[in-house]
Amino acid sequence: MTTTPDALREEVRQKYADAALAATEGSGCGCGSGACCDGETASADFGESLYTSEERAELPDAAALASLGCGNPTAVAELHEGETVLDLGSGGGIDVILSAKRVGPTGLVYGLDMTDEMLALARKNAAEAGTRNVVFLKGLMEQIPLPSESVDVVISNCVVNLSTDKAAVLMEVARVLRPGGRLGISDIVAEDRLTQEERAQRGSYVGCIAGALSKSEFEAGLQAVGFEKMSVEFTHEVADGIHGAIVKAVKTSAPEAKGLPVIRPAATAGCC
Repeated sequence: MTTTPDALREEVRQKYADAALAATEGSGCGCGSGACCDGETASADFGESLYTSEERAELPDAAALASLGCGNPTAVAELHEGETVLDLGSGGGIDVILSAKRVGPTGLVYGLDMTDEMLALARKNAAEAGTRNVVFLKGLMEQIPLPSESVDVVISNCVVNLSTDKAAVLMEVARVLRPGGRLGISDIVAEDRLTQEERAQRGSYVGCIAGALSKSEFEAGLQAVGFEKMSVEFTHEVADGIHGAIVKAVKTSAPEAKGLPVIRPAATAGCC
């Protein structure tokens, strides 16, 4: 079947709302500490298991339970004291809290999420962790509610693949980053050999599989909006030809908004 972008976004929003409520109740996401919390992707390669024991000790229990990511972007981005950081799809706040500790009291971390339940959980977790240099914003990563050239680093953990307009996401990331700003994210990325239909056969959109960009598509999209020094490094396979990946790039020129192949939702397998 074919699903509209708005319907897919609502499906993603509802799933993360449910995950936030489950974490608040202390039951985790209900199907393991998996990225996008589906049986199709849940394993030891996702969620809180990707953080060190020292990092987990810095977090409230509910923040760890709400971790649905496929990597550890705070380690990927190599954050420095005094920097301003934006976390796309900040969820329960795990990466915001850890980032805030890395950038210190002179730094600032924004957490952006579209889900009221996740934002409520993140604010509660940040308060419990005693984290003061954070601001949580409600909004879409395709329309980031921040001024141009206002942040030094953009991070995210397994959320770009969930967008139905990835060109807009990359354009917005380039817009809000200062010249020389860095992108350091964890995401799900497909091998170039897989078509969109083949990606959909391996898992659902809300399960972070069907909507994954290929390695070359990610690189082309970053280059099109003014990034250089791009790298897309596979870290672990989550399905045949689909991998968790570390994506890095540096903003060096003005965004041009061209060159990214449009990824249109294909027929997807059912969720959970």
